[in-house]
Amino acid sequence: MLYNKKMYLDGKLSEGSDHIEVFNPATEEMTGKIAGASILEAEKSLESAKRSLTTWPKTSISERQHWMYCLRKEIIANEQSLRECVHFEIGKPWQQTKEDFESLKNSLEFYSQEIARFNNYSIPDRTGSHSHLITYEPVGVVVAFISWNFPLLNLAFKLGPALASGCPIIIRPSELSPISAYAVGEICSKIGLPPGVVQIFSSNSYDVADYLSSSKIPSLITLIGSSTTGRHVMQQGSTSIKRYSMELGGNAPALVLYDADLALAANIIAALKFSNAGQICVAPNRIFVDSKVYEDFKTHIVALAETTEVGFDKNSDIHTGPVINQKAWIRLKKLVDDAVLKGAQLLIGGDRPSNQLRGHFFSPTILSGVTDQMQIYHEEIFGPIISLISFNDEKDLTKRSNLNNDGGLVAYIFTDNEKKAELIGRELHFGEIQINGVKYDIDLPHGGIGQSGFGHDCSKLALNDYHIVKRISKANKYVS
Repeated sequence: MLYNKKMYLDGKLSEGSDHIEVFNPATEEMTGKIAGASILEAEKSLESAKRSLTTWPKTSISERQHWMYCLRKEIIANEQSLRECVHFEIGKPWQQTKEDFESLKNSLEFYSQEIARFNNYSIPDRTGSHSHLITYEPVGVVVAFISWNFPLLNLAFKLGPALASGCPIIIRPSELSPISAYAVGEICSKIGLPPGVVQIFSSNSYDVADYLSSSKIPSLITLIGSSTTGRHVMQQGSTSIKRYSMELGGNAPALVLYDADLALAANIIAALKFSNAGQICVAPNRIFVDSKVYEDFKTHIVALAETTEVGFDKNSDIHTGPVINQKAWIRLKKLVDDAVLKGAQLLIGGDRPSNQLRGHFFSPTILSGVTDQMQIYHEEIFGPIISLISFNDEKDLTKRSNLNNDGGLVAYIFTDNEKKAELIGRELHFGEIQINGVKYDIDLPHGGIGQSGFGHDCSKLALNDYHIVKRISKANKYVS
């Protein structure tokens, strides 16, 4: 399938000054040739968003809810085509495209309701001489850079709160997976969304992204990406005082204690590592397993890897698709080879699946005996590789989990002892602690600490990033 799509700019669909070629990593065939932006289009988008500041932030909540309802209704009507965009642009297994679609639908519904509860409030005056009102107002123009791994989900996390808050938003999807975002732009055009409220385009040149960041028009820059990208965006944005909201991934540990339900732990870890080919910011990277149950856990996890279906077939129950491109594949191979060279045991995988003759597929892989001397211990893997690390002393476990980890997004704990899990959780330096399970939803805050970012996606807390707080204090007339 070959997609030809236009960017969504200033309320219209536009060809742009360039074009972007998008390749399906499962087939290595071109799946899209779409409009690409230059600095000229970036400038037009910023001016359009600036113009919309005179109207869109002043609209009533009910009017914004109306537009969000119209957009959600049309998105639901286009479920099949939107999911196909995700399926073909990154080779994501068909069943897993449902999560992307549902996230977009749910975000529009959740924030259209949550904004009505985002109320102004008063503060009692200690002396009785004044009255004080705290009001929330839209922060202004938002620029959103979104990663390629969940094309609609990542867009949803930005689009919902921006629309609800009354903030014009410019969305720059990754050039590796812009097709589904452009499809959302087509829907925005179809429903007649006011010009400048939402704009969606990508580009081959990072100069365009830098131009957006360095402009003095945006008040908030929000990003889903790597820590390196986050630092670069902040450097470019230093031309003016801006807000930032960033989800930047991390080096997530999973702690499997001796009293854990090993089957449960193995199933959750394997699901996170092999789904979306392990290209998930919350996937665990370092799996610490108590030496008392280490061999049993290996048996569980290897069995799951052996039965994991790899491929690209809409009509089959595929669990692991391709990694995004050849560069990513080579990086994963180097991580495995480095670990094996330094003493790790390759239990399964480590290369291309024998039944896949083309595409950037990497076999579900398990390494045993991983140590901190190996590169894979220190990097966010972002691939279908499980690194097993044996431990003997629980007292040392939180230190090892936190060590060499400047930021923390999520950590996992598996144990039958709830009190112990809570104690360990307090010691772990991560924004999210998941105990004996994994749960993500639009109403649950998602965010890291340190180099893993700041601000939140999802939940009512995300609305804080899109609003400024204003205090209005008024002297009481008859109080001396």
